[in-house]
Amino acid sequence: MTDREKVKRKIGHVATRVLIYVILILAALVILIPFYVIIISSLKASHAIATNIPFIWFPKFADMSFRAYGNLFTSYSIIETGKSMVLTGIQNTFIIVLPTTVVGMIASSVSAYAFAKLRFHLKNLMFSLLLFTMMLPGIVMLIPSYIIYDYLYLTDTYFPLMVPAMFGSAACVFFLRQFFSGIPDELLEAAKLDGMGYFGIYWAIMLPLSLPALFAQAILGFVAGYNDYLAPLIYIVSEKKYTLQIALQFFSGGNLKDLPTVMAGAVVALIPTTLIYVLAQRYFVEGIAITGMKG
Repeated sequence: MTDREKVKRKIGHVATRVLIYVILILAALVILIPFYVIIISSLKASHAIATNIPFIWFPKFADMSFRAYGNLFTSYSIIETGKSMVLTGIQNTFIIVLPTTVVGMIASSVSAYAFAKLRFHLKNLMFSLLLFTMMLPGIVMLIPSYIIYDYLYLTDTYFPLMVPAMFGSAACVFFLRQFFSGIPDELLEAAKLDGMGYFGIYWAIMLPLSLPALFAQAILGFVAGYNDYLAPLIYIVSEKKYTLQIALQFFSGGNLKDLPTVMAGAVVALIPTTLIYVLAQRYFVEGIAITGMKG
């Protein structure tokens, strides 16, 4: 290869890398700009948004304040308790989502372990039926589920929001089964020779080896439950039992003209999921990557 060809190849390599970085930067901007707009809008005064068209990307310090955040926590109070609806919504959301995520992960991992490593009658048929449920839209079961819960006097309670999810998720079982299938059977056979039972193998071997995959699925499950709007809207009636997503709906409806308060609500709702992702990002990415390679 001549020097000229080497120079051309090097130039082509550099140009390719520059193009890739430009595309990645543009993609990042597409994702980050909406967050910037939300945060800046939440810090502006109402008149600053109403009178500035087009949008002011870098507002003056005098036009910015934290009034919207104070308004967010004081504008709406629950009549029965007198407490802030947003703070109560945050509390109720964590009461629903945290136990549901933990218990649901245990149920899903036990099921995945059984489908991946145990031998029992009709295992393949049962797993096929489980996968079939993933193809059914949840909206199909909405009306029958509501009729059943209403007949049992379980509406306006957390039962419909928590108990079904505690039995695990078909998607979570599928992904964890893929991971468990990649664990060598010889390791489990050696544990059986040492006197371990099925539950001992699950607790002492399967769970420690699958922590990245469990973290990844737990994060996805937490975010899904945290962002759920439809189910609480249907089943919950009392204001003191509203979740955060339902509580924030009051600001987008009644205070629609007060755009900074609406944006402040969006920022507050983003904080928990953002913190969880930042703190557990390594486990999340590792779990998704490893699960995709197993099978």
